[in-house]
Amino acid sequence: MTSKQINIDCGAILFDLDGVLLDSTNCIERHWQEWAEKHGLDLKKVLQNAHGVRTIETIRLVAPHLDADREAAEFTANEILDTEGVFAIPGAKELMSRLGAKPWAIVTSGGYDLVKARLKKAGIPMPKFIVTGDDVSQGKPSPIPYLTGANKLGIAAEQCVVIEDAPIGVKAGKAAGMRVIGIASTHSRKELLNAGADFLVESLKKIEITDNSQNHSIKIICTTP
Repeated sequence: MTSKQINIDCGAILFDLDGVLLDSTNCIERHWQEWAEKHGLDLKKVLQNAHGVRTIETIRLVAPHLDADREAAEFTANEILDTEGVFAIPGAKELMSRLGAKPWAIVTSGGYDLVKARLKKAGIPMPKFIVTGDDVSQGKPSPIPYLTGANKLGIAAEQCVVIEDAPIGVKAGKAAGMRVIGIASTHSRKELLNAGADFLVESLKKIEITDNSQNHSIKIICTTP
């Protein structure tokens, strides 16, 4: 693999949230640990099925014997009340300040109230356009979340660029017909490439965004296969 500078023109940018704009890993893992201990479940298995996935879908996978709707509602309520350990990822606020008026959105598996609580804790304002787990019938790796984001922005899917940290999110972006920049913050470069990432960066600080007359221009210092 080699590192080089690449310029990408696109009509819109779709950001994942946790692991891309927010560092919430410690907070999320703490809540899953408490939940797993409560139900006598293997935390490692739970976490393997939790990253980038809607809470209700994780619970359905790891604990099919439980009432997933009730458990997910209680789990999310606890997360909203306890956001300790949620921070803006270095470079996130600076990057977002350069987005200007061009189309962009956050596309996340979390519910709206949880997203609002975490962004507030991190000192990041709510975006004008957002797709949460409450807005879709299927979460990532389904393409539905990212296609919903493109539809909200009125931009064709092929003109959108996704920024993701999780393989399951990369798969969702690619299934939607979008180019995907993978950030190697929570998963390995190999995992992101295997999921289909078109470009890799080590951190948000390797991404620059400027506006031309019609589109976003994304400049990245990336690793290519």
